[in-house]
Amino acid sequence: MTEPLIALLAGLALTGLVLVFAWPQVGLLARWRRTLHNSSQVLREDALKHIHELEMQGRRPDADSLAEALHVSSHDSGELLENLEKRELVQRQEGVLGLTPVGRETALHILRAHRLWEQYLADKTGYSALEWHDRAELLEHQTTPGEANALAAQLGYPTYDPHGDPIPDPDGGWVPQQGMTLFEAPIDQPLTIIHIEDEPQAVYAQILAEELHPGMQIRVTERSPVRVKFWAGGNEHVLAPVVSANITVRAVPAAIPEADGVRLSQLKRGELAEVMAISPAVRGSERRRLLDLGLLPGTQVAAELVSPQGDPKAYRVRDALIALRAEQADRIFVRKLETYP
Repeated sequence: MTEPLIALLAGLALTGLVLVFAWPQVGLLARWRRTLHNSSQVLREDALKHIHELEMQGRRPDADSLAEALHVSSHDSGELLENLEKRELVQRQEGVLGLTPVGRETALHILRAHRLWEQYLADKTGYSALEWHDRAELLEHQTTPGEANALAAQLGYPTYDPHGDPIPDPDGGWVPQQGMTLFEAPIDQPLTIIHIEDEPQAVYAQILAEELHPGMQIRVTERSPVRVKFWAGGNEHVLAPVVSANITVRAVPAAIPEADGVRLSQLKRGELAEVMAISPAVRGSERRRLLDLGLLPGTQVAAELVSPQGDPKAYRVRDALIALRAEQADRIFVRKLETYP
């Protein structure tokens, strides 16, 4: 057998091993990760979190709901509940399943760790919003109460995560958001988004594509059985009812702040403006870069140069000339001041 043929066969064998080991979903590595994720501790903590979530919604958890939430068989969910009862983490009163004080404390700790990690991933990293939930689910089970407290201090003790969910304090207390779904919202009234549900992921991805985020102020202009039409961030948006139901809003008496100004990208050459705000949709390293460039509220900025293709544009900020793409300048809101020569 020639040396080239031996090398080819060796390469194919190595490739086969790599595919068996690392192929997504079915490879040994993926199976090992799933085994790790489905460890007893993780399953117990996820079960407690699920029971707490249904209790907060006024619904009754049971073996079937647990099996669906944790993607396990009904037999396994039944055994899991028996294990939780033996550990005095759950109890049954008049046939209704609920958490014991110790079980609720554990559930709230996991929930607190999860939401703190989502806030960290949003503010301190470059991970996309679609990745925050899954990564936080892995980190929450490895976080002790002391580490959660340190993480909260590092983040400035946030009370809500980037989706608008309340973050429990160390004692388990929180203030729930009170609002209505976007589909239920009144027409032609100022509203603010207070929560965006991140599951299912396909629906969440549609919301992200519209660049909607908690804290954004909106106004519904039309609602029908097939769509909801509204203004937000200076643009008109249209969503299907199933998508709009994942957005929670509440009425606000104030006018829409972003409507008082324009997007930086709308400045024409020679126009001078004052920065009002950077959209909350800009997070992590991208937000830090814009702040480092001096794009802070109150800073004056002028449009000076436009590339032959129209994008990017050059803006003068604090005697420095910086180039921004249209998609970046779209997320900076300014108030026009005057035109200079």
